[in-house]
Amino acid sequence: MKIVFMGTPDFAKESLQAIYNAGHEIIGVVTNPDKPKGRGMKMIASPVKEFAEETNLKIYQPLKVRNNTQFIDEIKSLNPDVICVVAYGKILPKELLDIPKLGCINVHGSLLPKYRGAAPIQWAVLNGDKTTGITTMYMDEGMDTGDMILKEEVEIGDNETTGELWDRLSKIGAKLLVKTLKEIEDGAAPRQKQGEDFTIAPMLDKQMAKIDWENKTAQEIKNLVRGLNPIMGAYTFLNGKKIKFWKVDIASQKEIYAEGMDFLRNGVVLVSDPRDGLFIKTKEGILKVLEIQGENAKRMPIGDFLRGNKIEEYSVFE
Repeated sequence: MKIVFMGTPDFAKESLQAIYNAGHEIIGVVTNPDKPKGRGMKMIASPVKEFAEETNLKIYQPLKVRNNTQFIDEIKSLNPDVICVVAYGKILPKELLDIPKLGCINVHGSLLPKYRGAAPIQWAVLNGDKTTGITTMYMDEGMDTGDMILKEEVEIGDNETTGELWDRLSKIGAKLLVKTLKEIEDGAAPRQKQGEDFTIAPMLDKQMAKIDWENKTAQEIKNLVRGLNPIMGAYTFLNGKKIKFWKVDIASQKEIYAEGMDFLRNGVVLVSDPRDGLFIKTKEGILKVLEIQGENAKRMPIGDFLRGNKIEEYSVFE
């Protein structure tokens, strides 16, 4: 089949590489424009563009797709059988969705209709879900509301981060896209309407990254830390300095004796020792910090951090 592929991050690159290796005729690759990055603000290409350049595929990088007659006419002239969309990052207009003969296919990072929106993988971890998966679907004008084609469910590890789950699902999504295209080509692809029991998974914002010691349990804080790793990190303050947590766990009774501590404030440091670790009281349960980042410093294991940075017992994280 003749395919136009639309995608931007490494998650999408896995799918592009998979359909390329499967022998499909990729007649165009659409990705976001290069962005400045780092101290030198050097222009960086997306992972999808990098792969397209390596394989000599035709690349399009429109600033916008809505009300972009020139771009839409260019895609029409390619006469694709299918448009594959994977984490492209822009809403597609009806004029574009109507171009391919066999439809626009999306690889979505959840078991639809569980999470609709921009950040389904992140929210599955943030909410402490035990399972998630990939759904391939026919796109329509709504936000992830089109008919579903294929699904694959996976378990989420108790300590799995968004970054780790993202990498795993990118590979699963790539394989499922290849399988979906084969079924479409054979005229055997199923179509299933979505139910209305859905949750919106919006983009993450920096405000949600601050740890709420007063109202959140150890499990909820752990889910926050997992869900924001490696995107931005969950943060807190100690003595006016910003500290990020990158990896935490819930302390067991064997690790710390927690009885008789109800009178202490949530966020108080119960243990702080390079050998024993850092333990913090929460609304429910004791948080064990495993990887931390001080202000203007690098991420490091908690033992290394405490050897060079003193955190007093009974001090309080704000």
